[in-house]
Amino acid sequence: MTIANERITEHAAVLQATRELAPRIEEAGEIVRQALATGHKILFCGNGGSAADSQHWAAEIVGRFQKERPSLPAIALTVDTSILTAVGNDYGFDVIFSRQVEGLGCAGDVFVGITTSGNSGNILAAAAVARDKGLQVVGLTGSGGGKLAELCDVCLAVPSSVTARVQEMHSLIGHILCEIAEREY
Repeated sequence: MTIANERITEHAAVLQATRELAPRIEEAGEIVRQALATGHKILFCGNGGSAADSQHWAAEIVGRFQKERPSLPAIALTVDTSILTAVGNDYGFDVIFSRQVEGLGCAGDVFVGITTSGNSGNILAAAAVARDKGLQVVGLTGSGGGKLAELCDVCLAVPSSVTARVQEMHSLIGHILCEIAEREY
């Protein structure tokens, strides 16, 4: 079997297993939709490829996903290099997101933390601050959910430990969350 065929077969198997998450994906989508419908915002963060997902999904919510509608409030906590480098330099990498949640997050908002391992220290710190401030916490992780699962209202743990396959499912889940957020428009 070729590498391409092997990866497509792996992807299909993880996709099939991810179907089990459908009720929790709907639940997370409803949390996002309800927050936006009541004037609250969504805060996204992740590292590396998950940072790119954060920016992508925030852009879909602020701009539009599939429907023409009013702009909705979402922020990727991964994009402001001045904040990231100032906080990272002054306080450490583990608080680059939690410091922003502390300053920007309000009760009723939603924090979405994306980490394939479920154990990224800066995502865990941000999720803990989010919970303390009264934000709902949605996590996107890989198999088992890691430590983030304990901090989430809804943890979407993709049933794979292969980073690339987890990221592929995160992309699908993120698009579903955006589609649910637009449902009433």
